[in-house]
Amino acid sequence: MNELDRAWLTAAAPKAAPALATSTVLILARIWSANGAEHSVGNAWLMGALAVGAALAGMAAATGRHGEGALAATAFATSGALAVAGVTAYADTPAPGLLLWAVATVLAYVLSARHWRTEHHHVTAHTRAMEAQREAHRHTETVELIRARTQVESLAYAVQLSEAQAHRAGLPGFEPTALTRTGLPELARPRTK
Repeated sequence: MNELDRAWLTAAAPKAAPALATSTVLILARIWSANGAEHSVGNAWLMGALAVGAALAGMAAATGRHGEGALAATAFATSGALAVAGVTAYADTPAPGLLLWAVATVLAYVLSARHWRTEHHHVTAHTRAMEAQREAHRHTETVELIRARTQVESLAYAVQLSEAQAHRAGLPGFEPTALTRTGLPELARPRTK
């Protein structure tokens, strides 16, 4: 599997999760129905009690002093899944289960789309902030690069000037005092640190 296939699969997997989750609940409920849950009042009460318990847990998590959104969402999703499984397992025909499956799948995609959109906005904002930070650092890096080049060029010029002065001093018949007498200024000696 190449890099592009893996990237596509990574991006598509979360998009398939709501349909896989609701389909799994539907399939398990129909299997349970075929194995004796159909018209079993005890099983219906059990699933109803579990669904109500999960809903109450979701309300407690959502309305607490420090409401926990992820825990509340998980509890409400569990409550809905248990209710759908109970109705699907108790019914004679698969029609009520399929109807609830369709509603649950659409609802799951609606809620997931909101989450995906929020996540996309966060990722986009983070990417823009990082790009702005890179641009700010790129400017600083460019300035420092120009400063370093200027220092290297100045040093190279100083070395060339020093070599030229040494060469001039070594020429036969060169008299530095003759330059000053004629009014020509003497070349400045490079500073040494």
